[in-house]
Amino acid sequence: MEQRVSLITLGAKDMDALAGFYDALGWQRIDTPDAVIAYDLICQTLGLYPLDKLAEDIGVPLSSLGYGACTFAHNLRTKEEVAPLVAKAEAAGAKILKPAQDVFWGGHHAYFADPEGHIWEIAYNPFSPLRADGAFRWTGYGEG
Repeated sequence: MEQRVSLITLGAKDMDALAGFYDALGWQRIDTPDAVIAYDLICQTLGLYPLDKLAEDIGVPLSSLGYGACTFAHNLRTKEEVAPLVAKAEAAGAKILKPAQDVFWGGHHAYFADPEGHIWEIAYNPFSPLRADGAFRWTGYGEG
């Protein structure tokens, strides 16, 4: 198995509301089959799929899905970009879990939950600079 994630699927109780949240953040939908709403990311895709259909597809009871201890991180190029993006998420319906602040290891971050409870970290990590196209790598891409 190669070290990559190709598709992240979020089970949605209310597809229209959850998609509206990501639309409000400025993400662009792509054309997909009827039951899926998808957003292409850099090197990946985020898909929204009805929670009951996801449970059916996996072959488990709907009640077993719940919420796992999982977060998604979106890294930015500068510390100053964190608070405005978190404010945009809040305006779109996110619940702020941790406001933008400096972190002990030298970065700056915040946490919010989307309208269905999926947790996002918005971060600036000075030790992992993004590539010009926004691609992230733990060790960074450096300049250029």
